[in-house]
Amino acid sequence: MSFTASRPSLWAAVLAAALLLQPAGAEARAAADAPTGFAAVNALGQNGTTGGAGGRTVTATDAEQFLEYIDSLETLTIRVSGTIEIESKQGVRPNKTIVGVGTTGHITGGGLDFYRSSNVIVRNLRFTDAEDDAINIGQNSHHIWIDHNTFSGAVDGSVDIVRGADYVTVSWNHFDHSDKSMLISHSDGAAGTDVGHLKVSIHHNFFDHSRQRHPRIRFGEPVHVYNNYFLGNELYGVASTENAGAVVEGNYFENVPHPLYSASGYADSGPGRAVQRDNIFVNSGAPEVAGTVVEPRTYYSYTLDPPQTVPAAVRAGAGHGKITPTALIGA
Repeated sequence: MSFTASRPSLWAAVLAAALLLQPAGAEARAAADAPTGFAAVNALGQNGTTGGAGGRTVTATDAEQFLEYIDSLETLTIRVSGTIEIESKQGVRPNKTIVGVGTTGHITGGGLDFYRSSNVIVRNLRFTDAEDDAINIGQNSHHIWIDHNTFSGAVDGSVDIVRGADYVTVSWNHFDHSDKSMLISHSDGAAGTDVGHLKVSIHHNFFDHSRQRHPRIRFGEPVHVYNNYFLGNELYGVASTENAGAVVEGNYFENVPHPLYSASGYADSGPGRAVQRDNIFVNSGAPEVAGTVVEPRTYYSYTLDPPQTVPAAVRAGAGHGKITPTALIGA
């Protein structure tokens, strides 16, 4: 006996099969081709962060091509294939997706600089030995998504977010034995440019024996630090200073002597505010909390993974070479 499915039942079967093939939980979010957190918020005339969507796709295999593409006024998806050696910090204009091909995309020697830029995605790249910052997001740049990259060997910051930048998400990155991982606001004297800005989401990153600044925050509120794996961080995990407001939740701290500074400030910076909840501390010190902080849910909804699942999920999913972004299918 033969059977021919009607069109509605056929589409229902296709949809059901597709749903069965979708990864669940943290794995699904790791594979997503759109950000969560602040980079997804509609604000400042920008609806989320879409990068080079709708523009041409090009491939850079050397520094000359790469620098030409990131400086273009055109909306572009820039595929990085192989090692690109650059110097200093090179400017990235708005409306770009910069994405590594497989495990080959590698930026070394220099870094990326965002100056009054917006709507940029940086994914699936390895950054090594930057002579200054590997990524500097500054001067009122906004809607920037830094996702699934690996950072090591930068002389200064791996990812710095400063000078009035806003609506940034840093997700699923591997900070591999870095020193100064992430600075939010560059100076105790930057209140004039930074108060009311520096809204940043930091989630599912692997701070792997990185030394400090995970992040170090001044003035920004809220800075949402959730579902990250902190392992063997010599100086500290998170420092909220100069009246910054940080929500630190659902993270896993292992062998971190000072998971969170706030009430005492840090170094020469005055105290900040911090709320901590649902974190796990293994062979680590006690977190320091102070005051109240604007809740991230004021701006966006999010799903918090159970903190006990974070080490395995982040080890499996963070860093370059762990995803196949839509831009790379068929590469």
